Amino acid sequence: MTMDDKAFGFDMTMMYAMHDALRRELVRIARVTANRHQDPQQVLDTAVGWEMFKSYLRVHHTSEDDALWPVMLRELASRPDDLALVHAMETEHAAIDPLLNAIDAAITDRGSGAERLGDLTDGLVTALTGHLKHEEKEALPLINATLTQQQWQHFSEVHRNRIGGDVPRYFPWLLENASTENAAGVLGLLPGKIRSTYRDDWLPAYSRLDLWSARTGNAST
Repeated sequence: MTMDDKAFGFDMTMMYAMHDALRRELVRIARVTANRHQDPQQVLDTAVGWEMFKSYLRVHHTSEDDALWPVMLRELASRPDDLALVHAMETEHAAIDPLLNAIDAAITDRGSGAERLGDLTDGLVTALTGHLKHEEKEALPLINATLTQQQWQHFSEVHRNRIGGDVPRYFPWLLENASTENAAGVLGLLPGKIRSTYRDDWLPAYSRLDLWSARTGNAST
């Protein structure tokens, strides 16, 4: 890889925005399961927010699994310490889906599901929060030092294509409760016409969604 091939620094605005959105939703999920004045199983079973969280998390992780980590493994084949970090990212990803599936199973288990739900969601919060922190501290700097601009762009395209037709919900979800500065950073990556559509159509439609059910209060809390 020559200096001309290597980017001096990637724009990771979308990556950090995604991580912030996932952390935001983890707080809500934990709040739902800790609320003893409602039925957490029923809330999660009917929550649009839970389905969106799972969908966008899986898009994010499968895009990394398919278009990021394999490239890193090839580029770092002669560097065992860095390879170990990439394998750790893969291992941490692999631990998340079983937790999501176990939570879904507990949601629909009217026998003993309620007893397991709190511990399972605590496990999800711990595992995913730890992974995001690990990725930001160690993996993202390594990505920035390793990949070419073309390789990074390919990952971004894979991620974008997997969102597909859900873009009108994805961007308002991504930017909900984001700081003015962070939201401007993400929206600045979009064409002007798309930014107008986001403001005039996507955002109002998203604000009307009952993401976590009226029982849990406003989605922005």
